[in-house]
Amino acid sequence: MLSYTGLEDQDVLVLGLAKSGYEAAKLLNKLGAKVVVNDGKDLSQDSHAKDLEQMGIEVVGGQHPLSLLDKNPIIFKNPGIPYSVPILQEAQKRNLKILTEVELSYLVSEAPIIGVTGTNGKTTVTSLIGDMFQKSREVGRLSGNIGYVASKVAQEAAPEDYLITELSSFQLLGIDTYRPHIAIITNIYSAHLDYHETLENYQNAKKNIYKNQTEDDYLICNYHQRHLIESESLKARTYYFSTQQEVDGIYIEDDYIVFQGFRIIHVDDVVLPGEHNLENVLAAVLAALLAGVPVRAIIDSLITFSGIEHRLQYIGANKTNKYYNDSKATNTLATQFALNSFEQPIIWLCGGLDRGNGFDELAPYMTNVRVMIAFGETQDKFVKLGSSQGKYVIRATNVEDAVDKVQEIIEPNDIVLLSPACASWDQYNTFEERGQKFIDRFRAHLPQF
Repeated sequence: MLSYTGLEDQDVLVLGLAKSGYEAAKLLNKLGAKVVVNDGKDLSQDSHAKDLEQMGIEVVGGQHPLSLLDKNPIIFKNPGIPYSVPILQEAQKRNLKILTEVELSYLVSEAPIIGVTGTNGKTTVTSLIGDMFQKSREVGRLSGNIGYVASKVAQEAAPEDYLITELSSFQLLGIDTYRPHIAIITNIYSAHLDYHETLENYQNAKKNIYKNQTEDDYLICNYHQRHLIESESLKARTYYFSTQQEVDGIYIEDDYIVFQGFRIIHVDDVVLPGEHNLENVLAAVLAALLAGVPVRAIIDSLITFSGIEHRLQYIGANKTNKYYNDSKATNTLATQFALNSFEQPIIWLCGGLDRGNGFDELAPYMTNVRVMIAFGETQDKFVKLGSSQGKYVIRATNVEDAVDKVQEIIEPNDIVLLSPACASWDQYNTFEERGQKFIDRFRAHLPQF
């Protein structure tokens, strides 16, 4: 960990406790800052709050008093807190610096950073790069939006390691000097407009990932969205990835992944399914190569990495049928990717919380769907969708019942895909619980020896 002194004796307000706020407050205290932690909820019984108070850190819960701004503190806010809350609106009026916790990770990290952002695919790319490092003798430490607080992981990283950080638009909106050595933008589509208000604001937040890069750094972008960055003043060496044509970077040629004329692996040997995952694979391979991961380790990863939990996760086969858990597909865009990932006939398990929207935009992606099994509050909507496309639709009470009904109609080489296109809260506490129920029921139907 670098002995950063820039925050020593500085007044700092950590806004939002949670996991990242807790770790940020501890680190700031270690760096010699005068820290106050504030959260809108009552913290009187919170174990983390009590822990911080024992360190001499002031904790204010239950409200956001504007008096906390009187010392003109630097603010480290939880990424999920919108800038529209009164205390942040007042902070902006006073021109106070508002940062997110990932900025701290950069300030103290001795290791170079691989930063990964994008609307879709960033978790898969981050996880895949981490797996490639794990298959080698190099050390890559996962951090950020993937579930490991970046400022905590950064303290443990050695100079010869890499910090592999998944970055959300919310986190990137609050950086100042943050500079990844290798930056990846998987893609940028319209998302989180309730937070960013406009597509342009959202895009600009994502673009912050490369704003501090220098000629010594690398930027990896989707070639088919190059128009988003071509007008920018880029200092980093820019590489592209494409599944459709040769580019300055990494691409698919004659069904091989190719970088600078070197064939790395045939696409049929890559375990992750789907065109969108091929894009994720290309981005991850290029980043790993630039970071010095041996090609052998990269190939070992590509032929074994079956995806992250609940996101188009291959969970196994029963006879000639492969089962995929895509419970994290809580919207239609994610399910479009999933349906588009297979050329074999699909038994599609779908449904969940009804948010009032329709599902007609899924119709063009249903060509390979042989049977639909619908459950949850949106069951009627999926029955209507299936009928409009001439598909055989079965009703089920829940995911477990859906897997049971699969056994009655499955045919050789069918793909069984749970990709609900809906949130889980009508029947399950989380999408993880929904996905685990799917996995458990799949295993219950495996032959017993």
